Amino acid sequence: MKAVLLAGGKGTRLKPSTKIVNKHLLPVYSDQGAVPMIFYPISTLIRSGATDILIISSKDHSGSIIQNLGDGHDFGADFTYKIQDVNRVSLGIASALKLAKSFTGDQPFAVILGDNFYEDSFEEQFHLFPDSCPRSARIFVKEVDDPRRFGVYSDGEIVEKPENPKSRMAVTGLYLYHHGVYEIAEALNPSGRGELEITDVNNAYCKAGAMDIGVVDGFWSDMGTPGSMKRTQDFISFRSYHI
Repeated sequence: MKAVLLAGGKGTRLKPSTKIVNKHLLPVYSDQGAVPMIFYPISTLIRSGATDILIISSKDHSGSIIQNLGDGHDFGADFTYKIQDVNRVSLGIASALKLAKSFTGDQPFAVILGDNFYEDSFEEQFHLFPDSCPRSARIFVKEVDDPRRFGVYSDGEIVEKPENPKSRMAVTGLYLYHHGVYEIAEALNPSGRGELEITDVNNAYCKAGAMDIGVVDGFWSDMGTPGSMKRTQDFISFRSYHI
């Protein structure tokens, strides 16, 4: 399966660190040293069997990401790069996703956010997805203590950062799609934030009864805030986790 890793955004919640360094290159510290954040979602994809990876980043930071990652040889993978130029295209995860169309073609593919850490690998889910969900999408959810920070799945719908969550099942930053997702993304209107939202893409599948739900069993965390980055670092150190 091909995969798309989204590493754009401004990293505003991690300022002032991200004023000079792309969020996804920030070091994640542990007892074993420091590893750039983006290495962890790359590891998740490779452990799950996706080694042909498109990395989408912003115009300002693409050079430093390419310099750090190279062509993928050191990871046992093949990396392709594309730039999300905010002067030419809309903002948002769904907007970045549209840039992957020529890379994925008519094949099913995985999408992962560049600030997400997963203890689990998903080789079986990736392998079975094309045949088990031929016209569907799949999201991966995890029960969390602070659901108001996330998109929350409940009763066949995803609500983004709800004030009064109906469940504690957060939608994590890993998705599986077929090529039909591009038609959905093209039809989106910008949200109140002026962005094309991945939640709107996923809710289109939910409304059509075409969303498959996977559950993350192991540890999961985003690393988009100082608190969540520390939480991830604490887990890595406590478990002596290695990529």
